[in-house]
Amino acid sequence: MVIKIVLLVAFFALMVTVGVLCRRSATDVNGFVLGGRAVGPWLTAFAYGTSYFSAVIFVGYAGQFGWKFGMASTWIGLGNAFIGSLLAWVILGRRTRLMTQHLGTATMPEFFEKRFTSKALKIFAAVIIFIFMIPYTASLYNGLSRLFAMAFNIDYSVCIIAMAALTAVYVIVGGYMATAVNDFIQGIIMLAGIAAVIVAVLNRNGGLMGSVAGLAQVTDASLEYGEVPGIFTSFFGPDPFNLLCVVILTSLGTWGLPQMVGKFYAIKSEKAIGKGTIISTLFAIIVAGGCYFLGGFSRLFVDDYTTVGGYDGLVPAMLEGLPDLLMGVVVILVLSASMSTLSSLVLTSSSTFTIDLIKPLSKKEISEKQQLVIMRVLIAVFVLISAVIALLQYYFNISSIAQLMGISWGALAGAFLAPFLYGLYWKRTTKAACCVSFVFGVVVMILNMVVRSAFPAFMQSPVNCGAVVMLISIVLVPVVSLLTPKPDEKKTEEMFSCYEAQISVPTKEHLGK
Repeated sequence: MVIKIVLLVAFFALMVTVGVLCRRSATDVNGFVLGGRAVGPWLTAFAYGTSYFSAVIFVGYAGQFGWKFGMASTWIGLGNAFIGSLLAWVILGRRTRLMTQHLGTATMPEFFEKRFTSKALKIFAAVIIFIFMIPYTASLYNGLSRLFAMAFNIDYSVCIIAMAALTAVYVIVGGYMATAVNDFIQGIIMLAGIAAVIVAVLNRNGGLMGSVAGLAQVTDASLEYGEVPGIFTSFFGPDPFNLLCVVILTSLGTWGLPQMVGKFYAIKSEKAIGKGTIISTLFAIIVAGGCYFLGGFSRLFVDDYTTVGGYDGLVPAMLEGLPDLLMGVVVILVLSASMSTLSSLVLTSSSTFTIDLIKPLSKKEISEKQQLVIMRVLIAVFVLISAVIALLQYYFNISSIAQLMGISWGALAGAFLAPFLYGLYWKRTTKAACCVSFVFGVVVMILNMVVRSAFPAFMQSPVNCGAVVMLISIVLVPVVSLLTPKPDEKKTEEMFSCYEAQISVPTKEHLGK
């Protein structure tokens, strides 16, 4: 217990210290929200990766989908690495950095306003972000409950309050730079922790080969395919279609999430893009691939997931019996994953709410200092709201982690992914198409939440529904754009001129100095 407490206190002290040391970079809006657009490759890549992977992945998704798909769930982690990280950096990184700086935007709603010359789109986007960030933020705490009870025998509410308060402190004090530096530290912990946990857990069943051999003997009579020996060690697992839907939602979905895309706004230089792409991809392979790979062996430790409190109890059950020092590392690992994502979400929510709702709707001019004060207050408010919802969700058992995250990701990515992507690449994209995508993504996910039984069987899962919504929106936006009047050609050409400014090559290939 002493070892665990010392590790925990040291971790919290380090996070707060970083926040205090980074306060000088958070003296204006640009510094507080984007770190002055001067964040190097390592910090940007780790900020991207740690915002991507939280306790939702380690505890919720790894447990649920590891149980359902066995070793094939590793494909989810690889999809996160190569689609959610590698392709996201290659396709969105440079263009996002150039266009957002050219338009002078610091948030995704601001981008929609300037790109499609519509204040209404900015307000609409800001409201969507505010509403659907909440269930995602609340889900971050969920994965900590059983781990803290197991390691410290303390009440879940104490864990939530401590995590929320400490995250709020370093984000409020140091802004984006404190978040980025802490993300780097937390990322190192996540890399080391997941490797150590995989080795320790698998060794309890004879190492890798012993665990694979044991899993090959497991069958599940409840599966529609019957009791098929070796189904959980097969290449695509027992349910390839639903596996594909999870890969799409958790990988392609990051392209439309404001807290993920926002990392590209802050890139410092061209070199940072190349290095950041490689670093974030390798980080995702180890962390996401490792989490889902580990979750795939859950059936070796639990005979029936309902006996451990549902899917969210599977990974904690696998970790029971680990040595004290390693259990302490696991707790710090999950705390790191949760706090890094929480800090990114509340910073995105507060900056969006201030810049895209309060500022444009205010009758009086709001100064930089006033905006900073409002953002800091809102960070505290958003952290408090998420903590309260997490407590209510836990004590009343409202929904599982996967359901909460599926609804949030489906709505946000379904609404934003297509118009943001086409807005960066295609001059013909129209305001009407952007609006249609917003409405479609939000309405379908709300209906899925309210009248789920009315949907086709394969879309009753929020995860599958979110994946389908994203794919349809990618087709919907160009179709609506071609059926609606062209945007102002002169304004559009001026926006896209940022890609053609000559250095030694077009800036669409190089950011320059």
